[in-house]
Amino acid sequence: MSTFSAKKEEVTRQWFVVDATDQVLGRLAADVASILRGKTKPEYTPHTDVGDFVVIINAEKVKLTGNKWDQKIYYRHSGYMGGLKEKTARQVLNQKPEEIIRHAVKGMLPKNTLGRAMFKKLKVYAGGQHPHQAQLPQETTL
Repeated sequence: MSTFSAKKEEVTRQWFVVDATDQVLGRLAADVASILRGKTKPEYTPHTDVGDFVVIINAEKVKLTGNKWDQKIYYRHSGYMGGLKEKTARQVLNQKPEEIIRHAVKGMLPKNTLGRAMFKKLKVYAGGQHPHQAQLPQETTL
């Protein structure tokens, strides 16, 4: 008996569409990260990218629990002294609603080359339309 190890060339990828309407951000991000990693497949291999593509629509309708809309802060730094910028979740939602979901999912993926390759398979859109109809994505609920 030998251990099965998936190879990059043998992987078949599917496309999934997830509607983020009234979904809690952290739970949505955790489920999407497991699909991107390939943990929902029987041929999951930790050192190979076997995950599927995920298209998230209605990112502007995602929910945060408690007072996180005003208390959760997103930081970035310009690299210069005193260059720390911060925005609340409500400000990020008003400017770029896709970034909230991207940021949450990216934090749940591995921090290496493999994680960056997995992250490229995530497509997030603020509205209900997406340009990936040609890939015949499947609607899924998480």
